Amino acid sequence: MDNEVIEFDIGLGGGSGRDGDDYSMAMVHDSMEEEEMIDSSPLSGLGCGAGSGEIYLPDGDLLDLEPHEGMEFESEEAAKAFYNSYARRVGFSTRVSSSRRSRRDGAIIQRQFVCAKEGFRNMNEKRTKDREIKRPRTVTRVGCKASLSVKMHDSGKWVVSCFVREHNHELVPPDQVHCLRSHRQISGPAKTLIDTLQAAGMGPRRIMSALIKEYGGISKVGFTEVDCRNYMRNNRQRSLEGDIQLLLDYLRQMHSENPNFFYAVQGEEDQWVGNVFWADPKAQMNYTYFGDTVTFDTTYRSNRYRLPFAPFTGVNHHGQPVLFGCAFLINESEASFNWLFRTWLLAMSGHPPMSITTDHDAVIQSAIAQVFPETHHRFCKWHIFKKCQEMLSHVFLKHPSFEADFHKCVNLTDSIEEFESCWLSLVDRYDLRDHEWLQTVYSARRQWVPVYLRNTFFAEMSITQRSDSMNSYFDGYVNASTNLSQFFKLYEKALESRNEKEVKADYDTMNTSPVLKTPSPMEKQVSELYTRKLFSRFQDELVGTLTFMASKADDNGEVITYQVAKFGEDHKAHYVKFNVVEMRANCSCQMFEFSGLLCRHILAVFRVTNVLTLPSHYILKRWTRNAKSNVILEDHVNDIYNNYLESHTVRYITLRHEAFKFIEEGAKTIDTYNVAKDALQEAVKRVSHTPRNNSKISSIDERIKADPANDISYTNHSSSTCQDGSLGINMSEDDLDKKINELSNELECANRKCEVYRSNLFSVLKDIEDHKLQLSIKVQNIKISMKDSI
Repeated sequence: MDNEVIEFDIGLGGGSGRDGDDYSMAMVHDSMEEEEMIDSSPLSGLGCGAGSGEIYLPDGDLLDLEPHEGMEFESEEAAKAFYNSYARRVGFSTRVSSSRRSRRDGAIIQRQFVCAKEGFRNMNEKRTKDREIKRPRTVTRVGCKASLSVKMHDSGKWVVSCFVREHNHELVPPDQVHCLRSHRQISGPAKTLIDTLQAAGMGPRRIMSALIKEYGGISKVGFTEVDCRNYMRNNRQRSLEGDIQLLLDYLRQMHSENPNFFYAVQGEEDQWVGNVFWADPKAQMNYTYFGDTVTFDTTYRSNRYRLPFAPFTGVNHHGQPVLFGCAFLINESEASFNWLFRTWLLAMSGHPPMSITTDHDAVIQSAIAQVFPETHHRFCKWHIFKKCQEMLSHVFLKHPSFEADFHKCVNLTDSIEEFESCWLSLVDRYDLRDHEWLQTVYSARRQWVPVYLRNTFFAEMSITQRSDSMNSYFDGYVNASTNLSQFFKLYEKALESRNEKEVKADYDTMNTSPVLKTPSPMEKQVSELYTRKLFSRFQDELVGTLTFMASKADDNGEVITYQVAKFGEDHKAHYVKFNVVEMRANCSCQMFEFSGLLCRHILAVFRVTNVLTLPSHYILKRWTRNAKSNVILEDHVNDIYNNYLESHTVRYITLRHEAFKFIEEGAKTIDTYNVAKDALQEAVKRVSHTPRNNSKISSIDERIKADPANDISYTNHSSSTCQDGSLGINMSEDDLDKKINELSNELECANRKCEVYRSNLFSVLKDIEDHKLQLSIKVQNIKISMKDSI
């Protein structure tokens, strides 16, 4: 029988790679089972990662023959290829089951090829019985007896010694046969096309679409998307392993130039596991200033990129992304992420961040829980939104309003109760209650939905807008076509560019003054403390208070609760709890907890309670121009707390709070009651005999004496000399009262001007809102009329 030898780039699937497991004079059964392929498993048996192999097929006129005893083949490979071709035509998959070797030279002299469903799964195997199986494989073996056995005769030919035709299971139809394991083959031309499209930045899904179009159908492509994905991953890993020495050489050079340059390799450098981390001295220093919140960016691991690159980033005092270190990830197991996070923590002096943001990944989540148990872990909301477009593409196409409704549900709900109600309404409206992926992200809602995260600091200026630090540090430098040999230059360019932007922002902050929009002392105070970017954000909040009204909703003597809302929008009110004595306020929006900047709601309460300057505990050093220095923030207003206590409201509330405590103690027994009553009567007498202007006199006196720059020194005695040597001027109490009245009148006049300014500005803003509404109505009417005319 004549046979033809045809060369292919890959070997046939099935068990062809298991031949070496056979033993002399023994019939050894292959224990490998056919299983459903998954993304994380390499394509076993397809030879995607091997070089070229050979497939032996008979002449074309023999392809339609049915096997029978006595058939002869030139080689074992030809017999195997013939039986596999027959199996493809009939509708089943094959594998090598057993072999027999010669006693003389150990050469194989007998082979048995079987249906892949031959035999049964051995549940007592040592590799499975002693460990828990997290993802049980589908049972595929059902004891099918179909097989083909061949023996090598003295002539050197292989002869069919036994053929069993019958199967005990249903066969696969022709349009599904390409899914069977032994028939999934990536041909040479297909490999070339995949390599070309992968280099262009296309992912496996788009590449498969191109292949299906090119070959005229999925059944003619000859393999699945999983096979394509595995081939691309193996191809990329081989390429990286060849170039990784470039990275190690670069890191060694950087360390030799600067011993403070930190880098680490998982395992020994000559037997490395596949992961590398490094951080230059600037990255380590940046972390000491801005390491309160961190983003671990894994975007570049996706198939769109050729680099398994993952930077650690944060946000500096200008709101710009800042680098805390970088990693190359070849091995992405949980153990490898554990190693990476522990190594990074070591480089950052062992101080974990308050919060960390990553992609939604179960392996990363598990590693973070082990290495950073006290750190708040958040999933990147924008990565989830992007994944949503992919997983719910059919919903986006069918319901154009879904995207807006999903965004509103996640970003615009103000409370947990409102979000839960909105979510249930959303999944019911679009019939998604049983959608598996959506249920998965919902179960993780506490780690990505804003209403669950507002009490944690993430250094973001807005809960609903995307952070500049997320996936942006290397934007414009690392892209889909970047390979490892190009990476180093682009990496250094990115560092240089980011450093230049920070220097420019520092210069603008120190050498230019922002334009003030209000006469508020608080605005002037903050303009001298914050960087320009952060002051601009604070200024927006301060000006925004002009459209809000703050009214007292509750008062328990110690804490006053204010309802803060725009005029006529009480249903959208926020509630601010203000402790007057401690000068601390908490808002239901929790903007300060989330971003480190006070919201307009708290600032509106400060306005109505005459808090003229920002208390020091609301000025985070990480947002100030001194963020990278050891200088303690200067208090630009002397003794803010004492000045604030001059407020009549504060005095009244403080005294009332103390009186309540006095009453509670005095009423406990008759003895304490009598003592308290006598003390209260004595206090009333002392207060009634105290001049009403003494507090003002003493307060002003203290301020004048405390300030050596004043030209006037108050004294009860004769003329004296000030500390700076200037001549003091005597002032009687009548003259001082007159001066106080003048200053009080000036202050009252200034307050009236502020109120007029505020009223005018509020009127202008209201006119603008009305004008916008009118324009919106006109545009809508024009759209309707155009639609009707069409």
